[in-house]
Amino acid sequence: MKTYAASVEAILIADNPETFVTRRIPETKLEFGGIPGDRHFGVTFGADSRQTMYPRGTEILNRRQITVVSQEDCAIIAENLKVPFVLPEWLGANLLISGFPDLTSLTMGSRILLPSGAGLICMGENLPCVHPGEEIQKNYDAEAHPKLAGRFVKAAFKRRGIVCAVECPGTIKLGDQAQILVNNLANPMQ
Repeated sequence: MKTYAASVEAILIADNPETFVTRRIPETKLEFGGIPGDRHFGVTFGADSRQTMYPRGTEILNRRQITVVSQEDCAIIAENLKVPFVLPEWLGANLLISGFPDLTSLTMGSRILLPSGAGLICMGENLPCVHPGEEIQKNYDAEAHPKLAGRFVKAAFKRRGIVCAVECPGTIKLGDQAQILVNNLANPMQ
C-alpha cells in the first residue's frame, strides 16, 4: 500500500435544495452519511440513473456521500476548456485537496484519513456530466467561451474527482493534512 499526503484546500456543502452548487465552509463534522445538511447526506438513498441494475427509487447504500476533487484536476479542466479557472463549487464538490494530482484515478477501496481520525473510503470515479458544464458556462461570457456545457464532459474526462463514503466519523478543517492510502487491488485493504 502506497501512502501520500494531501492538503485540504476547501470544504464545501450543497445545502441549497435548488442547486447542486456548493459553498465553502471552514470546517464540518463528517457523520456516517456524509455532511449533515448536504444534498447527498444519507447512509442510503433511492437508486437513480447511475444504478440501472435496480428499479429507480429502490433504497440502496449511498456511495456518493462526499465528492472530492483536486486543485490540480480543476486547473487541467480549466486549461482544457480554455477558461481562467474552474471552481470546485461549480462541480458540486464537498472537498478540494491539493498535492495529489492523480486523484480521479484513485482505486476503489482507497482511504483518505484526516487528523481527527475521520476516514473516507473511495467508492470510485465521479463521471463527468453536462450539469457542471452548464454551471461553468453561467460564469463565463458565452461569446468569448462558447459551448462550455457541451465541452465539459470531454474536458473533465478522468479529471472529475471521486465519490466517497464516510468510513469513520470525525471533523475536517480547512488546512488539514490528509493521508491518502492507495488500495492495491492485487492485495486489497479490508
